[in-house]
Amino acid sequence: MPRARLCSSRALPLLLAYICYLLLGATVFRLLEKPAEAESRDQFQLEKLHFLENYTCLDRWALEQFVQVILEAWVKGVNPKGNSTNPSNWDFGSSFFFAGTVVTTIGYGNLAPSTKAGQVFCVFYALVGIPLNVVFLNNLGTGLRAHLATLERWEERPLRSQLLQVLGLGLGLTLGTLATLVVPPVAFSHVEGWSLSEGFYFTFITLSTIGFGDYVVGRDPSKHYVSVYRSLAALWILLSLAWLALLFSLGPLLLHRCSQLWLLVRGLGLQEGPAPDPEGLPRPQKSPISA
Repeated sequence: MPRARLCSSRALPLLLAYICYLLLGATVFRLLEKPAEAESRDQFQLEKLHFLENYTCLDRWALEQFVQVILEAWVKGVNPKGNSTNPSNWDFGSSFFFAGTVVTTIGYGNLAPSTKAGQVFCVFYALVGIPLNVVFLNNLGTGLRAHLATLERWEERPLRSQLLQVLGLGLGLTLGTLATLVVPPVAFSHVEGWSLSEGFYFTFITLSTIGFGDYVVGRDPSKHYVSVYRSLAALWILLSLAWLALLFSLGPLLLHRCSQLWLLVRGLGLQEGPAPDPEGLPRPQKSPISA
C-alpha cells in the first residue's frame, strides 16, 4: 500500500506536467502557424480568381476538378511539377528509402502504397521489420560500444592512461557525431538547395522519427540525383540512429568517469603508476556497460 500511494503521488504531478506541456505546445504552435496558414489560404484563393479572370474559357467547377486531380496525385506521391519524365517514386533506390522509413517508424507521409496488395504487404512488412530494426540497432550499438570503450577496467590502469583513454573516447565520439549528425545536414542542404537551418531541421525531424514529410530528400523534379542517392540516405538514417543509441549509452558513463578522474587529478596531480586510493576521495567503482 505505501508503494502504491507513492506511485500515485508521483503519477499525478507527472500527468499534470505532461498535459501542461501539450497545452503549451498547442498554444505556441497556434500563435506561430495560424496567421501564416490564413495568409496562404487567402493567397491561394486570390490566385484562383486571377486564373479564372485570365482564362475565361474555364469555369470555377472545372478549376476545382483540376485542383482535386492535383491533390490526388500528390497524395499518391506524384509530384505535380514537371512532366512524365520525373523520376519514379518506386524505383529501387526510392523503394529502399521507403522501406527504411517503414522499419524505423519515421513515416514521412509523402509516399505510401496505393494498391491493396501494397498496403497489405506494408502491414506485415512493418510487423516483422520494426522489431527486427530494434534488435539490429541494439546489437549495432552494443558492438560499437564494445569497440570504443572498456570503462569497467579503467580503474586498474595508471591515472595518465585513464586520462588518455577518456580523451580518446571523447574525441572519437565527437568525430563520429560530426560525421553522422553535422556533415550530412550540410551535404543535404547543398544537394537539395536548402538553407543550413532547413538541413538541420530535416535531420532532427528524421532522426527523432517524427517524420513530418515537409522536407524529404530526392523529391525535387528539377534536380538530377545519382541513382543511389536515396539508398545512401536510408543507410545514413540507420547508422545515425545506431550512433545516437551509442551516444545515449556512453555519454552519461563518460561524463561520470570524467568527474571521477577530475577528483583524482585535483587530489593527486598527474603521476605514473596505478592511481592510489587517496584519503577522502572514493576510488572509482566499476561501472559495467549495460547492453
